[in-house]
Amino acid sequence: MIRNLLLTASVLALTGAVAMPVQAQSAAGAYLAGRHAAVRSDFAESAKYYGEALALDPKNPEFLESTVLALLSLGDIDRALPLARIMAASDQPGQIAYLVTTAGMAQEENYAGLIEQSADEGGIGPWVDGLVKAWAHVGVGDMTAAITQFDDLSKEAGMQGFVLYHKALALASVGDYEGAEAIFASNQAGSAGQTRRGVIARAEILGQLGRNEQALALLTDSFGASSDPELDGLVAALQGEGQVAFTQIPDAKAGIAEVFFTFAAVLRNESAGDYYVLLYSRIARYLRPDHIDDLLLTADLLENIGQYELAIEELQDVPADNPAYHAAELGRAAALRRSNKPEQAIEVLQQLTRSHGTLPSVHSALGDALRAQDNFKAAIKSYDRAIELTPESNPQRWVLYYARGIAEERSGNGEASERDFRAALKINPDQPQVLNYLGYSLVEQGRNLDEALNMIERAVAASPDSGYIVDSLGWVLYRLGRYEEAVDQMERAVELVAVDPVVNDHLGDVYWSVGRQREAEFQWRRALSFVDPEDTDSEADPDRMRRKLEVGLDAVLAEEGAEPLSKASAEK
Repeated sequence: MIRNLLLTASVLALTGAVAMPVQAQSAAGAYLAGRHAAVRSDFAESAKYYGEALALDPKNPEFLESTVLALLSLGDIDRALPLARIMAASDQPGQIAYLVTTAGMAQEENYAGLIEQSADEGGIGPWVDGLVKAWAHVGVGDMTAAITQFDDLSKEAGMQGFVLYHKALALASVGDYEGAEAIFASNQAGSAGQTRRGVIARAEILGQLGRNEQALALLTDSFGASSDPELDGLVAALQGEGQVAFTQIPDAKAGIAEVFFTFAAVLRNESAGDYYVLLYSRIARYLRPDHIDDLLLTADLLENIGQYELAIEELQDVPADNPAYHAAELGRAAALRRSNKPEQAIEVLQQLTRSHGTLPSVHSALGDALRAQDNFKAAIKSYDRAIELTPESNPQRWVLYYARGIAEERSGNGEASERDFRAALKINPDQPQVLNYLGYSLVEQGRNLDEALNMIERAVAASPDSGYIVDSLGWVLYRLGRYEEAVDQMERAVELVAVDPVVNDHLGDVYWSVGRQREAEFQWRRALSFVDPEDTDSEADPDRMRRKLEVGLDAVLAEEGAEPLSKASAEK
């Protein structure tokens, strides 16, 4: 009895659960509350309730694992670790226990323990276990065993490049820059070596070898005209007289952190689910708090699952003198916008224009935020500045012209809008979004309909599963009087974006044009049911939909001074 009370007290201390009289508590109730919070990705609440359930039933393995998982998701690995060690000592420890205990041993630099643990049955997974073991051998100074481990792993199909990338980093971490560069030069590092971190690591390795010109050429080939404070700092160092430091992976603990980060990146690319990826990024962040790329990834994952405050907390950890500060602030502004705090987001971006005003991405982001608030005049000024700062050789200039064109169109300056859209197409002739926007604008203006049709057909060819682009094709066919052809395209558009009010309204008009009045009325009613009165940016016109239901489309067109469909069709 006394032992159970002591265990309960320990669990309460570890989880932060608030002790209440036993008779007023329910372990099942607390557990269900924890599950409900977990479904909402509210990690703080789920950790609290799971902790309360565990305090009432300390031996319950499901309560134990749920509590550890919630704490890991929250990034509170120090509190999760003692509970994970209890799990690891049980008959069925599970993957979550291995994740957390591995992180704990790496943090303590207990490399001998990592080597022994990764030989046990179970573990995190063969690739993670194998790479952690290889880096643990680096940690104990046994490079022969480490290289053997890397080489054995690289023989297995599937992730040879990933493994050899880590081998190159391990060699560089102990000063064997020639060996590391040999792996990069032979492309054995695969796609991992072509990521931003991989390219920067190789550039630093080349700098260590005194091959600065080759490193500069690598950066130019990889990033082109793109620039940011981190790249600028590396370029300046390579152009200077001193030796460039190798900063990417300074030691074995950083190498293990990189294992979890690179696995998180791989899983993210494979759409493994943001929540699952978060577990890996949390461990990388725990082991290496200065890993800014992982911090940005973690914040992005949190934002994507709706945990905006947690994302903002992560991003605020980046100091103002860090080369990635602007990236963190851009991320913070994005999280503020998504959490319905647009004024705060604009304030962050305006401050960033004062501290990092030479970066076009800062002015572009401010333009986007202002445009979302219908402040088109100010948005256009921000886009103007972004375009001024972006070299003409940068192929991404089309994005800025496109964004400014939208702001100009929304502000009523159709001539300037069309000029910007055409400038964007001059840079990127087959960009479907630009083709669609300009084509649709021409249709709405009743100008150059043949050109508009050609643009939208090209947009559909480039993006056949975009319901909005297919809608544009159906609409231009309708405006050209090619009603039967329009039906197929509009029906396809509704399949792709079933609950969009504008697309359903368009289908109603098209049905009416071919004499399918009952179906047209059904679509207009359906479109009305999807109208969101809070969405001020929507093109949906509920009053016009109701009027069509009252008197029919021909009468509405007559009221608007347009030709009835029957007459237009006959003339075709």
